[in-house]
Amino acid sequence: MARTDALSRRLGSTWRLLVKELSGFGVVGATAFVLDLSVFQLLYASVGLGAVTSKTLSTLLATTAAYVGHRYWSFSHRARTGVRREYALFAAVNGLTLAFGLVVVAVVRHPLGQESAVVLQLANVGSIAVGTVIRFLCYRRWVFPARTEPTGQTDPARAGIP
Repeated sequence: MARTDALSRRLGSTWRLLVKELSGFGVVGATAFVLDLSVFQLLYASVGLGAVTSKTLSTLLATTAAYVGHRYWSFSHRARTGVRREYALFAAVNGLTLAFGLVVVAVVRHPLGQESAVVLQLANVGSIAVGTVIRFLCYRRWVFPARTEPTGQTDPARAGIP
């Protein structure tokens, strides 16, 4: 009976933690998306910067904001492994999922010969959905890893040493 209660508590705790991470991930991602669009529009349409410069700056700002949001909210309970390491991995994961999206759209457009805006947008949305799942899993596994038990002396009684 005690085993069942312990398992039930652990599953409940794990489920709550996953819901916290997923909901934080969604809110931070949506906020970064809106920030990217808004800053691009501001820089391109109001300030008069070029489209590529505006997109570069808006992407850098949105990526940095997303990193901060995920580090200090979505995955705040996870191990801290250093800002440089985390941000480099964060940027790499985002770069790879961006490249994946570009490849999907390029394949649909060129080898498959699709020119319809609807078909291309469906390919884009599909690649974004797959990229989002990949980002979430990579953030949990490599960028913001789970805390590990402190390394120290093992209790001889637990290790089976007399």
